[in-house]
Amino acid sequence: MSADHRHRIAVIAGDGIGREVIPAGLAVLEAATRPAGIRLETEELPWGCEHYRRTGRMMEPDGLDRLRDFDAIYFGAVGWPGVPDHVAVWELILPIRQRFEQYVNLRPMRLLPGVRGPLAGRGPADLDMLCVRENSEGEYSGAGGRLHAGTDHELATETALFTRRGIERVVRFGFESAARRPRRLLASATKSNALRHSMVLWDEVVAAVAASYPQVTLQRYHVDALAARMVTHPETLDVVVASNLFGDILTDLGAALTGSLGLAPGANLNPEHRFPSMFEPIHGSAPDIAGRGIANPVGAVWAGALMLDHLGEREAHDRVLAAIDRVLGGGRVRTPDLGGTATTAEMAAALRAALE
Repeated sequence: MSADHRHRIAVIAGDGIGREVIPAGLAVLEAATRPAGIRLETEELPWGCEHYRRTGRMMEPDGLDRLRDFDAIYFGAVGWPGVPDHVAVWELILPIRQRFEQYVNLRPMRLLPGVRGPLAGRGPADLDMLCVRENSEGEYSGAGGRLHAGTDHELATETALFTRRGIERVVRFGFESAARRPRRLLASATKSNALRHSMVLWDEVVAAVAASYPQVTLQRYHVDALAARMVTHPETLDVVVASNLFGDILTDLGAALTGSLGLAPGANLNPEHRFPSMFEPIHGSAPDIAGRGIANPVGAVWAGALMLDHLGEREAHDRVLAAIDRVLGGGRVRTPDLGGTATTAEMAAALRAALE
């Protein structure tokens, strides 16, 4: 076996349904890679909220140093009742994204065959978007603080941090992505009418980068108008580039439009491969259904396919997506979020069968 087809994967299933969909995803990835001679060497890291309750930490003190040696990170979900959300996010997900310069959060938003979305009269040809979300600074930079805690004068500040370099690299990735797609359309999400410093800089950088991509049609939208357009005219949108907060909100809307949050994948990319990238479904830990074995694993499987693509295994990526399309298009296997009764294991088995 060529060394080029061996990949070391850190597996962090995390909390809630992450512990159900990640094993299912790994089983499907194994079915896709094994016949092609691709070897995924996985190591499970039991970090998350249960680890926090035992140790007071979301991950080990040397966690980031340990992760650095892997080719990629396959992540489930984080968050559980009793652990504040900001602790779960700021002590696990965001340190990984920021330390490893995973400055692109890539989220496909596509209405899959056989899935009924909430938009009447819309089919797969009408909804096929890709969001390129800035993932390392912006509104989630962590700058700010609170003063006069517990008094009537208590105040909190949250400072959005935008740099020309940070904007330029994610916008360039957005243009490159649009240039590779048939329609070659790029929508920039802004709010420069109200955010006169950060978003004006954003607009200026977008316009400067656009000059290098005459083959791509650029349209600038205020983010509120863009959210409305995703509902009323989704067929007019292709690639969307957005700041950290705007992209976070728009992609949850996009996932809802595609029929279920359980279908939606996410990739946290260091495009230069200087550090490991991280791949995850975007649905969260879902405590309300955790442990019942009914979570939809498709988002985790699709995230795994994005991981394969990033690792240079494009053919395996394509096989996984084709299997997803076949199973959902067939209409026989449906998890409860899609109106059916199939379990997580049954959906994973159907996907493996479609691959084999």
